[in-house]
Amino acid sequence: MRFLDALPRLSSTIIFCCLVPLILTGHSEIDAYKESNQEEIRIHYLTDWQIEPSFKYDALCFLNTLTADSFYLKHYQSEFEEFEKRLKKPVKKALSNLKRKIKDEKRSIISVFFCLYFSAVDDKTIDDMLMTIQNSESMHKNLKKTPYYTDGGWRLYESVRNDLKTALIFLKEIQFESYWKKYILPKVNETIRQTRRELPKYDITGEVEAHLGFKLPSQKITAYILYFSRPHGIKITGTRYLTNVAWPLEVVLRNAIHEMMHPPYDLASDIELKKVIYLLKKDEFLMDKVLNHNPSYGYNSFETFIEEDCVQALEQIINEKLNIEAEAHRRWKEADEGMHVFAAALYSVMKKEKFNQKGEKFRDFLIRMIRSGELAPGRIKIIYDNFYAQGS
Repeated sequence: MRFLDALPRLSSTIIFCCLVPLILTGHSEIDAYKESNQEEIRIHYLTDWQIEPSFKYDALCFLNTLTADSFYLKHYQSEFEEFEKRLKKPVKKALSNLKRKIKDEKRSIISVFFCLYFSAVDDKTIDDMLMTIQNSESMHKNLKKTPYYTDGGWRLYESVRNDLKTALIFLKEIQFESYWKKYILPKVNETIRQTRRELPKYDITGEVEAHLGFKLPSQKITAYILYFSRPHGIKITGTRYLTNVAWPLEVVLRNAIHEMMHPPYDLASDIELKKVIYLLKKDEFLMDKVLNHNPSYGYNSFETFIEEDCVQALEQIINEKLNIEAEAHRRWKEADEGMHVFAAALYSVMKKEKFNQKGEKFRDFLIRMIRSGELAPGRIKIIYDNFYAQGS
């Protein structure tokens, strides 16, 4: 149903507030995932919505634009031109280093990387972030409680700390926060005001949990409305995500559903799942997209590519149930230059097999489909072509 508040047990609430400090308890996201797979889940029937602005995340996202990366200038050309003339050589060098080390060499995304890491601490201002850069022990400790920590990722953070410090000091010196409060925050607050009227009509936590087969760490979902985040929707620690002021309500909702499902399984510790998923590396059609898509979109490893496409297929199923979907055939032809071929194939199989009608966990369904031959290597292109032949 579209308006889930028509069902009493599926009502939802929305809370508007200023920035709230992140409280990280000893009960980690990893613990929540493992516990949910040890017992039958009790689905949440209440989505506690919180919508907030965030200077911290907007500032970190703005770094994409300051690097002069053409991928972001098509969204923020005028803003770049406004600040470019104020960039001094040491700052330009630091920004160039960030792009080279994070995007060019590690094939990651500057904004996604830093927003995730700084979501592990409750910083709000540039001064707060500079203090964290000076002493990152709390960030390290908190991040290790989440499914997103890797030793390699932490080494990358350590290697760019000084460059990030230089970039943030520049933003402080030019009083970027004052600029943000004067020109950006009013736009964000207007979007929050408009969203406030509609968002309580939707409950999504129960749908997400039912389709994944495990509980989320919390029924509270926090959406940070940003200005400088395009074209990315970004998952951070906890049941929180970053969306954009320019996107309509349907996209904000799709973002929420999508980001809450990352990760849809525990690949790092699931030996059986990893073994089965790695069989897909033998599929030439799929691997061509994994290896040759535009790296600016992210998903530049086999593991992250497959995870993203699994989440996209799951999200599409839920979106259709809530009547907020984009048309599936057009979606995967247009989004990210058509790279998500596994999402289209998996979605087609999920529809054919009537996924989730019997409460099967997504992880188990995926293993079963690959092992049965339905999604075996060599089948992806056949399913993909049939999907579009039927939709033409």
